[in-house]
Amino acid sequence: MNTKFKNISILGAGESGVGTAILAKQKGYNVFVSDLGKINKKYKNVLLQNNIEFEEGKHSVSQILQTDLVMKSPGIPDTAPLIIQLKEKGIPVISEIEFASIFTKATVVGITGSNGKTTTTLLLGHILKNAEKDNPNLKTDIAGNIGDSFALQVSKNIANTYVLELSSFQLDGIIDFAPHIAILTNISADHLDRYDYNYDNYIESKFRITKNQTKADYLIFDASDTASLNWLKNNKIKAKLLPFSLKNKKEIQKIATDGAYIKDNKIIVEIDKNEFTMSIADLALTGKHNVKNTMAATMAAKLLKVRKETIRKSLSEFEGVAHRLEKVLKINNVQYINDSKATNINSTYYALDSVKTPTVWIVGGVDKGNDYDQLLPLVNEKVTAIICLGEDNTKIIETFKNVIPLIVETKGANEAVKVAYKIAKKGDTVLLSPACASFDLFKNYEDRGNQFKEAVRNL
Repeated sequence: MNTKFKNISILGAGESGVGTAILAKQKGYNVFVSDLGKINKKYKNVLLQNNIEFEEGKHSVSQILQTDLVMKSPGIPDTAPLIIQLKEKGIPVISEIEFASIFTKATVVGITGSNGKTTTTLLLGHILKNAEKDNPNLKTDIAGNIGDSFALQVSKNIANTYVLELSSFQLDGIIDFAPHIAILTNISADHLDRYDYNYDNYIESKFRITKNQTKADYLIFDASDTASLNWLKNNKIKAKLLPFSLKNKKEIQKIATDGAYIKDNKIIVEIDKNEFTMSIADLALTGKHNVKNTMAATMAAKLLKVRKETIRKSLSEFEGVAHRLEKVLKINNVQYINDSKATNINSTYYALDSVKTPTVWIVGGVDKGNDYDQLLPLVNEKVTAIICLGEDNTKIIETFKNVIPLIVETKGANEAVKVAYKIAKKGDTVLLSPACASFDLFKNYEDRGNQFKEAVRNL
C-alpha cells in the first residue's frame, strides 16, 4: 500500500478508530476522526489529550472526500453511502489491521474463524506470556478484535510478537497484511446479513487471512471443516498447510505431512519431525471444540519455538474465556451456564453437544440468517424447554414448536432466568446459548452474559 499518504480520515471513534488516530498522528499524518454517533467519553478524552481533530453526530462528507486514505470501523458496512462514494472516487478504504501492519516488523499470528477464535487467541497468548519467562527477548501482545487495538499496540512499539483475533469485517479491509502464522479455526454460516446472505462471500472473507502469505508462512486449519476443505480444493495458496483433526493421523495425512491429531486420548502435534504429546485429560479446557482450539494454539506455539514444558504447563492451567460455556452457579442441583458469546448456530451446536444433562435452553436475539434446522437433532435429544430472549422469536418458535412442547417468550435476562428457575428440575442444566447477536435487548454479548449471571446470583 502507498505509504506516502499524509491525510487520513477515520470513520468511527471506537477502539480501532482511536487507536488508528494515535498511530497515524505519531507517524506524521494529518488526522481527522468522524463518528456518526456520539463518541464514548473515554475515547473522546483520548482524542482531546492528543489534540486530534474530530467530529461526532455527523460525517462532513465534503471534507472526508478530500482525504488521501480512509480507515473505517469494522462495524460500518461496505454498503454505507459514504463508503460507496469514497470507493467511486478511488480513495482507499482500509481496516485498522491493514494500517497498523505497515508500521511493524513484528511476527504476527492472525486468528480467525466463526467460532473458537477468542479462546484460541487467549490460549496462545497465555502460552507465549509464559514463554517470556524462558526467553526475555520475547515480548508478546494480544490485540485485534479483543483488548486494545492492534494500532494502539504498534504505537507503543513494545512487542515483537502479536497474537491477533481477526473478524471477517477486519479482514475485508486488508490489502497487504500477511500474518506469518494464520489460524482458521472453522467456518460456519455467520454474519450473512453483511454478505448479501451469500455463504460463499463470507467464506472468501475468512480466507483473506492467507491471501498475502508466502511459502515461508503457515496456515493452520481444521481438517474436518467442510467449508475450509472445499475452498482449499478450489484455490491455491502459498503458505504451508498444517491441519488439525479429532481423528487419527490418516485424516491429516490426506492433506499434509505435518499437523495435529488424536491417538490414545492424547493430542499429538507433529511439525518438522518434532513431536509434542499431551493427554486430553490433563487439559484445563474441556469439550471437543476446545481440543481443536488447543491443537491450533499448540501448533502455533511450536512454530514459535516455545519449549514443550512451557506449552504443557500453560495448557493445564488456562482458565478459559468469560461468556463461553462459563459455569455460573449450581442452585437446587441445577447448573446455570453462561454461553452468551455463542452468537451463531455452530457455536450453540457445540454448547448443546457439550451438556450431558436435560437442558432448559435460553435462545434468541438478532438473527443473522440462522438455519435452526441444524440444531434439531440435539434439541430433540437434550432440550426439555425453550426460553426465547429476543424481540422477534418467530423463526425459533416455528422451527421447534413441533419438537419442544414448552416454549416461553421473555424480554430480559432477569425474566428469562426466573422462568428457567420455575421450569428446571433437579439434575437439569439451564443454558444461555443464544445463537444470535444481542443488540435488540442488550449493549453486546458481554452485557447479555453479565445480566444473566447477575440474575442467577439474585435467585
